[in-house]
Amino acid sequence: MTDDGLVDSLRSASGRLLIAGVAVLALLVLGVAGLVAPDSTAGRLFFVLASKSTLAATLRLSVPIVFAALGGIFAEKSGVINIGLEGLLIISAFSAIYGADVTGSLWAGFFVGILSSTLLAALFAVVCIEFRADQIIAGLAVWLIALGLAPFASSVFYGGPNTTNVGTLDTITIEGLASIPFFGAFFDASPAVHLMLIAVLVSWYVLNRTTFGRWVRAAGENPKALDTAGVDVSRVRYAAVLLSGVLSGMGGAALAFNIGQFTGNGPTMVNGKGFIAIVAYLFGNYNPVGALLSTALFAGLDATQLRLQTADVIAVPDSLVQTIPFVAVILVLALVGRTRLPEAAGDHYESGEE
Repeated sequence: MTDDGLVDSLRSASGRLLIAGVAVLALLVLGVAGLVAPDSTAGRLFFVLASKSTLAATLRLSVPIVFAALGGIFAEKSGVINIGLEGLLIISAFSAIYGADVTGSLWAGFFVGILSSTLLAALFAVVCIEFRADQIIAGLAVWLIALGLAPFASSVFYGGPNTTNVGTLDTITIEGLASIPFFGAFFDASPAVHLMLIAVLVSWYVLNRTTFGRWVRAAGENPKALDTAGVDVSRVRYAAVLLSGVLSGMGGAALAFNIGQFTGNGPTMVNGKGFIAIVAYLFGNYNPVGALLSTALFAGLDATQLRLQTADVIAVPDSLVQTIPFVAVILVLALVGRTRLPEAAGDHYESGEE
């Protein structure tokens, strides 16, 4: 690592520690206020943050972002920058609803959503790896294609940008454990939440404890060395990008079945979650667990602002409260600074290159 790279890494680490320290300190202060003066503004705010319903909302809001972030980690670790995660979420959200409507099965629709996202990711992979297109432009194209195609398809099949309601996934409730204060939300949640937690653990294991994970990291850091070892760099990158399509497809389908329909007005129901996923895995330093924790920060703030709009806690206009998660994203980017990308991220490589 160069001196500049070391400085960037130290700056990013200090920024993450600062954000974590401020968050913990704020929670401690609010916790003390909640115990000493529960009727104060700080006390009421603490009880909003510490409520089971806030954690449940945080988990629910985290699902599409975490899945997309995991997909982005695999793609970028292999050397392919996939900023089209937003588009993959959009196309899979619509496809999941349409698939469920046609087949009559939510889980069949779930797999249709994954399939559509994977196919779009495959197209992106071919354009970037085979035809060596600019990855940033190709990623933007994926987003714009999905942003136009999904509402158009909805208009064709449903007469408007919003589809009919096909129902939501049943909540899995574990009696007894679900009644635990705050943490009971983990035991009274959608199956998508449990899939998200499993996916984080599996992704961490695959990246850090398997041969494929070592290949992915090598393809992004030193593709020449991987090629010299007899491993096809292009195949590894294809596999990583396809995996990003699978994971993003799971996120988009889960998002759609959270409300039971696809809404295609404006930025669609996805509404920037794919771009927040990019911030999440950069803040998490390309670590699946770190991406989960950083997403929990953003989603937790989003869940809190939703609760604050309905609870009489602070005298702040709703329009200002709604900006809290986005302000947090800007602060994170400013404090963390530049995260060190894999050395070969965005670079094309062909077997046999010198």
